[in-house]
Amino acid sequence: MNELAAILIAIAGGLAGGLVGVGGGVLFVPALTIFLGLSQVEGESTSLLMIVIVALVGAYRQNGYGNVRVRDALIIGVLSPLGVLAGVAVSNEIPARALELAFAALALFMAYTLVRRALSTPA
Repeated sequence: MNELAAILIAIAGGLAGGLVGVGGGVLFVPALTIFLGLSQVEGESTSLLMIVIVALVGAYRQNGYGNVRVRDALIIGVLSPLGVLAGVAVSNEIPARALELAFAALALFMAYTLVRRALSTPA
């Protein structure tokens, strides 16, 4: 592993997580695959553990500002592992190329949706 690249990924992911609530899928996975040479499945899997740490620190700090909707987070957090179990099983059975394309399509769709919403909302 390139330690400098790992440090830069950690800083960028933490900064992005704190600023706009992203890091895992949006930044960590592509960075791990592009700059550290992990496969798509390895990048996604490694990112899952990284997200836990970033999310705990971010949620703790944001809760101090009163920005965490604890009930919503708990409901979604308790139910999400069901989807994770299915997603992990599927990700290990389909080709890495299909995962890369699905990830890129999801990222583009989310970017499009966020830009459209930002442009339609008055400042």
